[in-house]
Amino acid sequence: MQTNTFDQQRSMRGGRRLLGLAVTLLLSAAPALAQETLRIPYFSDIGSFDPDNAFEVGALSAINNVYEGLVEYKPGTTEIVGLLAKSWDISPDGLTYTFHLVTGATFHDGTPFNAEAVITAFTRRRDNELVLSYFLANVKDMQAPDAETLVLTLGQPQPSLLDAFSSPWGPKVVSPTALAEHAGDDVAKTWLNENAVGTGPFKLTEFKRGEEYTLTRNDDYWGAEPYFSEIQIPVIADVGQQILQLQAAEIDAVPNNYPWAQLGGLPAGVEVTAMPSMALVEAFVKPGSPLDDAEVRQAVLTAINPALWVKDAFGAYATPARSLYQLTMLDPKAPVAFPTDMEAAKAAIAAAGPIRLVLGYSSEETTNVGRVADLMVAQLALIGIQATINVLPSGAAYAMKGDAGAPDLYISRSSPDAAHPENQATVFYTAGAPLNFFGVELPEADALVKQAGTKTDVPERNALYERAGQLYFDAGFFIPLVDVQDVVVSAEGLADLGLRPVFPPGNIDFATVRWAD
Repeated sequence: MQTNTFDQQRSMRGGRRLLGLAVTLLLSAAPALAQETLRIPYFSDIGSFDPDNAFEVGALSAINNVYEGLVEYKPGTTEIVGLLAKSWDISPDGLTYTFHLVTGATFHDGTPFNAEAVITAFTRRRDNELVLSYFLANVKDMQAPDAETLVLTLGQPQPSLLDAFSSPWGPKVVSPTALAEHAGDDVAKTWLNENAVGTGPFKLTEFKRGEEYTLTRNDDYWGAEPYFSEIQIPVIADVGQQILQLQAAEIDAVPNNYPWAQLGGLPAGVEVTAMPSMALVEAFVKPGSPLDDAEVRQAVLTAINPALWVKDAFGAYATPARSLYQLTMLDPKAPVAFPTDMEAAKAAIAAAGPIRLVLGYSSEETTNVGRVADLMVAQLALIGIQATINVLPSGAAYAMKGDAGAPDLYISRSSPDAAHPENQATVFYTAGAPLNFFGVELPEADALVKQAGTKTDVPERNALYERAGQLYFDAGFFIPLVDVQDVVVSAEGLADLGLRPVFPPGNIDFATVRWAD
């Protein structure tokens, strides 16, 4: 029997908020009016606030402070800690998960939180073909022996289940009263697009689509009180405007997309917070490209070795990738190795004849991928390869499989929805994976991934995933480039941002953030 418990039967998040409350009380003697509101802009509008039916990215900080799940990742890490579940047990066969829930929590509409409420919310997500239903696809039965105990029975062992539940898109608990009152003919999908009733530290109190959103502190929150009483979220699509407003003290942070080249010379009064992230920039190789030739591929790898250009692209905020898995997910025993003999690379290309490559990336990319492509083109020129860049329109990458006109190297940021290596491998690398853009297949590597997915021993599991990743790399299918940090530029003194690696960059935790003393 595997068991997880927490001191004084409180979740880690509740404990962090108690610390935040203590800091707030210590500062209460100082003028606090200016500290009551935090202003954090979003680059794009919120498509839907429904925690079960939208794959929101920029708005996750809001959604995850209004709604809560059973568990979460501890800030700055991939460690799983309790939230609405204070502890849990896993049966020896890995099929039964028993969650022991917190007491005294209520939803924003006053409905008591209990195990039956979790079942109602989870059933809605699982059984109605919602966008995020897949998180619960393996949950075959849900029981509530009492108000504080939830028992989930799986169809087959799933060692990645707690990671899935900790995902920013993982199952959240919606008020059963709200679901019943606003069910309509679409299980409340329409109503939940712009309304919300969770258990979180903040309530959604204003939803002005395309303009601004407001969260207000939940004074009946079961955990500790957040530092800020209100979060204002204006929609400011232009990063230049965000920077100007930050410098004018009209907003408190530029949460992401601050120009990398400007991070080394920030003006007075603003500062950088950088944390590990799951942003892995990598290249997907098109079958039938010149890289099918092993000698050409070695020459290309020599030229694009990220150690040669990573600082030019990201300054101090990225490192050369060590494997096909994000470093915060898996630190390999034997990192992938790029060749370094540039003279041999030049000779190989000269012998192969004229080599031309097309590098591509999506217009949607925001992780400086364009700069990466530019630097790689320059590096390839050093060994005699003429390379050009094709910026693909939104969504075009999903149609590259079998397209002879697709780029030879497609550069993209890969970020899985949870921190288990299974989420990376089965989303990007295995046969039929949804983001295996060129549809490549390597059965021997896929078999290792499948075997690894059954393991609960982490070192044993990771060794299998690492070996599979090396096989994909050696086959010339995928090239890991850089691990990029999550970088937030804010007014000086904004602390405890609560950034989590699995969240897309810039998702500040409104429950932990505060002004430092």
